[in-house]
Parts: sequence; structure tokens; C-alpha cells
Amino acid sequence: MRRFDTVIFDLDGTLLDTLEDLADSTNYALRENGFPTRSLAEVRQFVGNGVARLIHLALPARVSPELEAKCLETFKGHYRLHMRDKTGPYPGVPALLERLQADGFRMAVVSNKLDDAVKTLCDHSFGPLVPLALGERPGLRKKPAPDLVLQALRELKAEPTRAVYVGDSEVDLQTAHNAHLPCLSVSWGFRDRAFLQEQGAESVVDTPEELLRLLL
Repeated sequence: MRRFDTVIFDLDGTLLDTLEDLADSTNYALRENGFPTRSLAEVRQFVGNGVARLIHLALPARVSPELEAKCLETFKGHYRLHMRDKTGPYPGVPALLERLQADGFRMAVVSNKLDDAVKTLCDHSFGPLVPLALGERPGLRKKPAPDLVLQALRELKAEPTRAVYVGDSEVDLQTAHNAHLPCLSVSWGFRDRAFLQEQGAESVVDTPEELLRLLL
């Protein structure tokens, strides 16, 4: 019998390459509010803890809370309209999900993105391959708190001892630890293999095909 029958995926940097759209909306918000823009490499380091944290890190130091809130709302409005402009699955990810679904795995996506954005992107990119997608919502703490992962396990009616978490960042490693799940880290996203190993990753895969071999 295989070890796992349930896979909880992170979204950004794991299943979808969302970086350019996130950077475009971040820089739109910065420009509209009179701040210098950020490079793609900078935005890559800022993502992982939700859009409020992304905007906080992108802004210069000592910006007033009111102006930071205004920038965040500017970002949200732009991203809502442009989240699918350049975003798409990483190569091999659709085939990975198709095989896992065919083999009877329970699957869900949990993300620190806004809940409506998570659902929109998953539905557009994966359709029925991702039956459950959870994002930031009232009453559930964001990752690295375990709330979203535990909620996904409940909704899937999954046995936690047979579940695994898959993500691309230090936030995902912390989330898996807090949810008492093993973590498989992927190196094709927003953090590289060396960084993930420095953060304590024990299992790092470089391709969806390698990930599939570990799961089956």
C-alpha cells in the first residue's frame, strides 16, 4: 500500500507560475501611489505570506498604515482584473494532477492568496482536477498556521496520517510542520533547492515527474 492517499498543494510557485502577474500588480500599486517599483527578483522574495505582506515588503520603510492600506486596495483591484494575464501551470503540473486523480488521490490547494483569487485561478487552470481550493478567509489563520491545511483535510474527509503537503517555500515547510504533515518541497518555484535545504527541507524534488514517483 502506498504511503499517501491525500496531497495538499500550495498554489503560487508550486502549481502555478504567478510571479509576473503579482509583480505587475505590485508595481501598478506602487506607481499609482508615488513609490518606486520593484524588480521581478525582489517580488519573488516578497511572496508567500499573502498580499498584505507582499505590499508591506514592497513599500519603502516607514510608510503610514493608511497609505499602505491604500496601496493594498490598489493592488487588489488591479490583480482581480489581471491575475490571469501571464499566469499558467508549470510544465508537467497538469499531467501530474491528472495522474494523481486517476489513481484516486484526494487533492486540495491551500494558499495565502485571497480566497476568490485562489478559486478563480484553480478553476481556470485546472478545472475538476482541483476539487477543493482554499485561500485567505475570515476565521482561519493564514499559513504558516495550520488552519487552512486542517480545514482542507476535514473537507476531504482525509486521514491526516496518510496526507502530505507540497510547497515551494519556507512558509510551506513551516505550515507542514505546524499541521504535523510531511513536506515535499519543489525547487521549480519561488525558492531554489539550496535555500530550501538551508530552511530544513528533507525532501526536495526538481520536476513534477520526480514528485509523482515519490507519491505513487
